[in-house]
Amino acid sequence: MSVFLSRVLAALDDGGDHVLFHHDGTTLTYREAGELLSRFYGGLSGVHGTVAIDAGNRPEIVLAQLAAQLRGVDVLLIAASASRPARAAALETTGAALLTDSDLDALAGSEPSTPDTLPGGVTTVFPSGGTTGVPKLIRHRGIYDGMAGIFRPDGTRTVLVTAPLTHMTGNAAVLGALLCGDTVVLHRKFDADAVLAAIERHRVTALSLTPARLAAVLDSPSLHRTDLSSVRQLSLGAAPLSPRRLTEALSVFGPVVGQGYGLTEAPMIASISAAEVLERPELLGSVGRIVPGMEARVEDGEVSVRGLSMMEGYHGRPPIGDGWLPTGDLGHFDEDGYLYLHDRSGDVIVTGEHGTKVASTAVEHALLGHPRVRNAAVFAVPGPGGEGELVHAVVVTAGAVTAGELRAHVREELGGEHFVPAAVEITDHLPLTAVGKVDKRALRAPFWRGHSRGIA
Repeated sequence: MSVFLSRVLAALDDGGDHVLFHHDGTTLTYREAGELLSRFYGGLSGVHGTVAIDAGNRPEIVLAQLAAQLRGVDVLLIAASASRPARAAALETTGAALLTDSDLDALAGSEPSTPDTLPGGVTTVFPSGGTTGVPKLIRHRGIYDGMAGIFRPDGTRTVLVTAPLTHMTGNAAVLGALLCGDTVVLHRKFDADAVLAAIERHRVTALSLTPARLAAVLDSPSLHRTDLSSVRQLSLGAAPLSPRRLTEALSVFGPVVGQGYGLTEAPMIASISAAEVLERPELLGSVGRIVPGMEARVEDGEVSVRGLSMMEGYHGRPPIGDGWLPTGDLGHFDEDGYLYLHDRSGDVIVTGEHGTKVASTAVEHALLGHPRVRNAAVFAVPGPGGEGELVHAVVVTAGAVTAGELRAHVREELGGEHFVPAAVEITDHLPLTAVGKVDKRALRAPFWRGHSRGIA
């Protein structure tokens, strides 16, 4: 019997009139969520194999997911950022029955039903980010009973979720809150001013942001007039965070800011607390130490991991078991076991006549050290005649600054000409993926159009 599902049902039964969701100006209590879950369970009586959910951010996503899993059905969560071909490929590969927003609305009118017995476990399939091509399908099973052991009844927290519930970050945040009996403030999309308003209105105690979304919050004109005193935990992750932005976040939110490192394949790998950073400022650039139950090593510059939070495996491939998973992230450990990430292996720029390797995040952090740079993205573009690669930067600025000044700043900060962007574009904003990462693929695409591959 699934300990996870048992805990979920108990939480819904015990929650009563306590609010589970604030969403779109309405509330959904634990009792109401339990009733809706029973209707979804009844409506899915004829479904077998795999159910795919592709819908906008709404509570029904998680409730339909749980209803399907109570039926012993695997659940494929279609990423909000997935392209139309990627969506079609995921459905074809898994043979899943698709549930969209209209299907969720229809299922909510089904006759309620409750399970007599619980399945032995649950499986959720998450597409990878697809930053290197067609997304892989990642099967998770063991982490759910692990969550049931980690998240204990509390009921005192209010968690703000802006990430898509079809993404690991948003999905795990809501399931964790449910297991704790807490309240979720769920937004359909990210908006910095809406985040700040929600923190003050609902007395939000915990939230998670990507670096790009943290930057938007820190740069919001509403920040200085917002009461942030309720926030007890601000978790940052999903992409490298510049030391300057982490310092700023600690100054604004206080000693409640922590940083985590994980992948969809292994959601928790390393973490670092505000207390550690405040005690040792030199750790500002670290993602922390490896969490209990996980192991990591660096081979040829690349981080590999294994342990308790690992996926079951990629769909259609053998389970990974106790094997090591190469993360695609480049990094190193210091003598105290703190992990520092340099870049994604695919984001390393090979430039100059000697093929010098430049980590794009190193240049981004140098640019972000300039007082007038608010955000930055660095990537490779083809050199003259399509030969070799050049370092290219796109930056968002506050105040007057020239491309030449920014190039000189990078040269001064990093000390090598190969780090200096060949060109710096100044723009009003950077495109983001649905989960809040800077969309370098979109930025790169115009430069590589007409080339047979995205590397020269």
